[in-house]
Amino acid sequence: MFKLLIRHGTTLLISLFGLTLLTFVLSQRGDSALHIYQSQHFMGQYLEYLQYLLAGDWGYSSIHNRPVLYDFLQHFPATIELVMLALLFAIIFGLTLGIMAANRRGKWLDNTLMGVTLAGYSMPIYWWGMLLVLLFSLTLGWTPVAGRIDYIYDVPPVTRFMLIDSLLSQDQYGFDAFFNALLHLILPAITLSTIPMAIIARMTRSSLLGVLKAEYIRTARSKGLSQQRIIWVHALRNALIPILTISGVQVSIIMSGVIITEYIFAWPGVGKWLLEAVSRRDFASIQAGILALSLLVIAFNLALDLLASYMNPRLRRPS
Repeated sequence: MFKLLIRHGTTLLISLFGLTLLTFVLSQRGDSALHIYQSQHFMGQYLEYLQYLLAGDWGYSSIHNRPVLYDFLQHFPATIELVMLALLFAIIFGLTLGIMAANRRGKWLDNTLMGVTLAGYSMPIYWWGMLLVLLFSLTLGWTPVAGRIDYIYDVPPVTRFMLIDSLLSQDQYGFDAFFNALLHLILPAITLSTIPMAIIARMTRSSLLGVLKAEYIRTARSKGLSQQRIIWVHALRNALIPILTISGVQVSIIMSGVIITEYIFAWPGVGKWLLEAVSRRDFASIQAGILALSLLVIAFNLALDLLASYMNPRLRRPS
């Protein structure tokens, strides 16, 4: 386990070095970039850049004339709220569909579910998002079109996580504000989670079918255990190890799709903020947003890798 932590720590340091070096190089434009590349003090300037980052000085927005870190922190909770719910949807429904398909291997339910996941994997996010808005918002009127909450609710931004803040305002609105915020969150989360859900479902089916061929599963069947008990108690734990690993990759997919999703649903998160920064050529905001989102992806992947390693008994043995 100690060697595992050393390996993950080394990977994290290399990733952080490469990421910060890339953002430093990209932040230099034109003649200044050429001067830095030819300078003998390149590493010194890079270390000075790291010191500014660690001190919280990520530059100033040329549009708003204030620290970009302030702008990022204003939009970050909305993105995290959306990403976490999308990841939760992807894992819960992906696992459920994969288990159902593996339990009915080769039957009509298996073929139907795998066909549905293939369709979900093939749909572009922008098309899928607009289709959901057209059906559930404009045609059926079940969900709001855009935003985080209706304007009739004046929820104080205590944590800036709308679901939490709406619960904190129970004395004023009861649960009405919370359910309204949840309704605003459902369609963007479904849009963002569809592709990862399809991948996790197919990975769950494949991994579970491989585990079900193991010797200890045949022993469990010979003892008369039911198929459901075998799957949920004995097989799923070992099948989850590669699923957790692939879930880390899905975080990258979700973060890459969050920009388009936030734009479609006018979601006031980091993705929409980055698009506005690109349209206005606010280079400091672009650099800070890309750096922060990349750090978030690295952190998610590291956490899921550690969790998958912990669930693998071979890696928990003392070395």
